[in-house]
Amino acid sequence: MEGSGGGGGADPGPAAAPDGEGEGCEGLWELPVERCERRPVCGRCSRPQKVCLCPFLPVHPLKVSTCLYIIQHPAEESRVLRTVPLLAACLPPDKCKILVGRRFNEDRYPELATVCRNPNTLILYPGAEATNLEEVAVMSSSPSVLIIIDGTWSQAKDIFYKNSLFRLPKQVQLKPSISSQYVIRTQPTNTCLSTLECAAVALSIMEKNKSIQETILHPLQALCSFQLQHGAQIHHSKEHLLKNGLYDKPMPKNKRKLRRMELLVNNVKI
Repeated sequence: MEGSGGGGGADPGPAAAPDGEGEGCEGLWELPVERCERRPVCGRCSRPQKVCLCPFLPVHPLKVSTCLYIIQHPAEESRVLRTVPLLAACLPPDKCKILVGRRFNEDRYPELATVCRNPNTLILYPGAEATNLEEVAVMSSSPSVLIIIDGTWSQAKDIFYKNSLFRLPKQVQLKPSISSQYVIRTQPTNTCLSTLECAAVALSIMEKNKSIQETILHPLQALCSFQLQHGAQIHHSKEHLLKNGLYDKPMPKNKRKLRRMELLVNNVKI
């Protein structure tokens, strides 16, 4: 590094490698370092411009009355094949708001706190306390807000249970009637859906418009098709791998995690 040499007025030349290390590599440190520049990214779909998915997005944002709040775990921001940018590109900006973080309190997120206290706000999170969204949609005719947590299942669980705001809205869930088309990422079970898929199904129910689901899933299908054509492999769910003896990773030593895997094999909802 420049300026790291000590004493003397004469140029001592390159430092010698200790104990003969680096023999035959003289002068390599003098080679110019190439800067790695990021590929230009599309401003709409957030994909590299060479693999832009905008041709598979709706020409105009979908007209919906439901507003989505996507609560995104910070780890999802850096994932290359994330689905939330595609979801946001399908909807008007004021109908898809993304908040990134792990902890959400009223002082830092007053708007979110107000939304969570609104009687028309729903949070999509499965569990014993959750009502099927179809039942809620039949009884409601007013515009609603739907909160969806974006992250792995363990990340989503952590966000849901460690933020009291998210237990204020009515908790809803989707019936596991379709399998995920996000086949380039492993899901826990056959009926676990990506954030984009959850939003597509939920919006089609709340807006009473089946075509919304098809429109939002179109770019996801294109993404998976492109990745598979360029070397990606189909990722079966962990449930599928366990049931068919294809799970090739070491079984967890943690008793709680091992119990969860046993429940998957035995078709017990977790």
